[in-house]
Amino acid sequence: MLDALGIAIASGALPPGTVLRSEELQEQFGASRTVAREVVRGLEAMRLTTSKRRVGVTVRDTAEWNHYDPRLIRWQLDGEGRQTALRNLTELRCAVEPTAARLAALRATPEERGRLRAFAARLAETAKARDLDTFLGHDVSFHHLVLAASGNPMFDQLAEVVAEVLAGRTGHGLMPPEPQPEAVALHLEVATAIDDGKPDRAERAMRDIVLQALDEMAELFD
Repeated sequence: MLDALGIAIASGALPPGTVLRSEELQEQFGASRTVAREVVRGLEAMRLTTSKRRVGVTVRDTAEWNHYDPRLIRWQLDGEGRQTALRNLTELRCAVEPTAARLAALRATPEERGRLRAFAARLAETAKARDLDTFLGHDVSFHHLVLAASGNPMFDQLAEVVAEVLAGRTGHGLMPPEPQPEAVALHLEVATAIDDGKPDRAERAMRDIVLQALDEMAELFD
């Protein structure tokens, strides 16, 4: 029920201003009052809806949504607005991840530096094997670790957002059958630069990674 309503709101099938009534939702989904209430609370937590007595549950304007919520991102990537969502999210990555890599080169612990090198090596191995699912797991871990190693907890909390973008590209067939060798090499360059404490190199390599992703998606949707 939550997914169905969330996808409908995220896709615009239930546009801002639409009023949802609890009784109608219960009947539509064959749900109890308790279940309907919990679903509405979930939508309100993401700021997709607001509730008022004698009015009902009203869909909020898109500017008020919590666009960083991983569930909302997943719903947007599953809908017809996938292209716009991917562009917006990748632009966010372009703004954040290069700076995170720079900071990681200055602040990462020896353990984090070693783990980044290990993830980069695993990415190379799984790319050659064309094992996209395993590659995705290592890629998510790599980018999460860069955000965490930046030492900025606000960057670290964007890890789920980045994970949804990476998973969405793979899940919707927007990745090449074999990851681009250049992209894999850039991940190794990021890991090496962070391990060597070279912030300029780390920032430049990470920027190249996210810009390449942006260019690849532009080609797919043109």
